[in-house]
Amino acid sequence: MPGFFREVGSGKRRTMDKPIALVTGAGRGIGKGIAEKLAEAGFDLVIDDVHEIKVVQDTLSSLHAKGADVLYAQADISVPSDRAKLIALCKEKFGRLDLLVNNAGVAPKQRMDILKATEESFDRVLTINLKGPYFLTQLVANWMVEQKKANPERDFRIINIASISSYTSSTARGEYCISKAGISMMTKLYADRLAEFGINVYEIRPGIIATDMTSAVKEKYDKLIGDGLLPIKRWGYPEDIGKAAAAIALGYLPYSTGEVINVDAGFHLRRL
Repeated sequence: MPGFFREVGSGKRRTMDKPIALVTGAGRGIGKGIAEKLAEAGFDLVIDDVHEIKVVQDTLSSLHAKGADVLYAQADISVPSDRAKLIALCKEKFGRLDLLVNNAGVAPKQRMDILKATEESFDRVLTINLKGPYFLTQLVANWMVEQKKANPERDFRIINIASISSYTSSTARGEYCISKAGISMMTKLYADRLAEFGINVYEIRPGIIATDMTSAVKEKYDKLIGDGLLPIKRWGYPEDIGKAAAAIALGYLPYSTGEVINVDAGFHLRRL
């Protein structure tokens, strides 16, 4: 898919010292929830998704209503040229990037037992969910290092959106679990490498969140939650993830890096 980038709104900086966040996969779902909370926290935004602009217009309108200056990029982070264009766009329009949120990801098109799963599905999911964020982060990290050297008083952060699937077996979508486990290790690697520059890296691990991705299994999870799967007995919502991202973005965890923030209703607790 070729990169296509579109400016939304004025595209002009209202306040030059306002921080900029890039949120991938922010057209809807968890990404939208994150972008909205960042807008409320005082960030201007570059949001990326694969959808045409008409599909994400409600998201853009919501962000504008919260006071954010927004740039929309229709781009596929699994494509190297799109990643490069995305960062070039941030540099051209804003000249800075203070926060990267790697949120974009996909589920397998069809859930299949790992004894029957295809290489085609494996390659698709791993390329979008892991390879794309890994190398997008490489581009951003190098730019953040440059910015930090020039502006040592500014804070730069990276947030990776993983999943309880990072450590929870789901044999009908093994490629998804492996991709999210990879994101968890990616967080550790970049946290380690960037610590010397004062750039902190975090992982948010969502649980059962009500989005388009989980709508097909709503009945299954309704029953599991009703039967006591979660200590906090409700579905999660994109805004729950957004609030965690905003806490990180606002600097409330300055002495943490490589940290995992579980937003999963307590699923990670091992209970008897």
